[in-house]
This record gives sequence, structure tokens and C-alpha cells, in this order.
Amino acid sequence: MIVDFHSHTFESDGTLSPAELCDAMRKRGVAVFSITDHDTLAAYDGLAAPSGARVIVGIEVNTTYRGNEVHLLGFRVRRDDVRFNRLLEHNQQARRERIARTVEQLQAAGYAITLEQVLAEAGTGKSLGRPHVGKALIRHGHTPDIETAFRILLRRGKPGYVASTHLTPHEAIAGINDAGGLAVLAHPGRLHDYAIIDELVPAGLRGLEVFYPTHEASQIALFREKARCLGLVMSGGSDFHDSRYHKRGVGVEVEAEDIKPFLDAVS
Repeated sequence: MIVDFHSHTFESDGTLSPAELCDAMRKRGVAVFSITDHDTLAAYDGLAAPSGARVIVGIEVNTTYRGNEVHLLGFRVRRDDVRFNRLLEHNQQARRERIARTVEQLQAAGYAITLEQVLAEAGTGKSLGRPHVGKALIRHGHTPDIETAFRILLRRGKPGYVASTHLTPHEAIAGINDAGGLAVLAHPGRLHDYAIIDELVPAGLRGLEVFYPTHEASQIALFREKARCLGLVMSGGSDFHDSRYHKRGVGVEVEAEDIKPFLDAVS
């Protein structure tokens, strides 16, 4: 079964429009999917699902905790929930402030880049991110590609790195749950501290993104067992942003019995 519960459009840091992403899902034969842009649900405004496919409303909420970037996927959230949208506005403002400081630091390091150039890369998207800075650096001749931009300028310890000041995962989970959603921990393999998984269960975490392109077989086995022991549903997604950097494209293949509890939970 081909599904995808983690993908991005140009409403955050992807490059495709929501309609183009849906078309990519259709061509790949993805039976059920979510668009999970960072800290915004704008991709769902007027979205038409491909014929024969099921779309589950989703979002990726960025949080920080104990030195970890902890990303929460929220599914089936009410898009008009006032309190949840206030949380998203908090993160969007934190993003703007972070990117402004990033640009200032790059300028101080000798890179002729402006905030206006970064904003141009984001277009109408509300969720600014480091990929937009990377694209501006590429467009204006400072780095050859996004990987180089992150490696020499935008990662921790580099001239353009600014720590994020997002919500805590506990706040994000509470917001997702209060908005009627299902909170799933995204790409747990990227955590520095796996103990966070156990800690978030009492806070209302209900799922784990077990099936993820960069998870090794040993990690999948570990997270599968974590999900079983902690009573969490398993999800999977491509984390697709751009075909130039995500050569696998959209969709992940999973066993139907593995993903059924998740689908039941979001029905």
C-alpha cells in the first residue's frame, strides 16, 4: 500500500503548489495522503483531492525541547480552531524573527544577502525557514546548492545558525489534541534523545512516524517496538519538499496492517 502522511508545498518550505503536489501523489498512485506544511494549514484552502484518493488534513508543528528539534504532525485538526491558530501564529512570528537574525549574521560574516531576497524565495508562504535562506544564497551566487548552504552556513556552529524558539512539544500536542487532532511524532530517528518519545506519551502523543526514508532498518524495528509498547499508532511519510533534493519522490510503501490503526484513528 502506498501512502504519504508527511509532505510539503510552497506554503511552507516546499517548492510545489498544493495542486502540483496532489498531481504528484496521483501519478505515484498514493491512495491516501496528507499535506503537512510547517506551522500552516494554508495548503488546504480550496484544495481538490485527486480522483480516487483520500486526503487527511495534516500539519507539521515545529517545536524545540532539551536541545532537540522535535516536530509534531497533527492530523484531522479543525482548521478554524482559534486557540490552535494562535499557536501557529506564535511559531510563524518566531520563524520571522529567526530568519531576520540569520540574515544579519550572514551579512556580518560577509555575505551580501538581504531579508527581502529571502522573503522573495518564500513567496506567499507564511512559514519562513532556513531552506528559504539557502535558496536565496544559491540564487545570488553565494553557494552552489542547498546542501552546501546548510553545511557551511546554516547548521549549528556555522555563521548563519540561529537557534529556534518554537513552542515546546507539550504545547504543540495539547494544541493538536484540543483542536480535535491526532498528534504523531515526526521522524523520531532525527532526535538526539529517544527518551523524549516516552516522555511525550503522558502529554498526549498518540503516534510515531515509524516509516521514514532515512530511517535505517534497525531504527524502524526500534520504533515499531516503541509504538507497540507505548500503545502508539504507526504512520509513514516521504517528507517530500522538492524533486531536486528528494529523489525518491512522494509516497512510501507500507503493509496495510501496519497503517490500519492510524487510518482508523483519523477516520
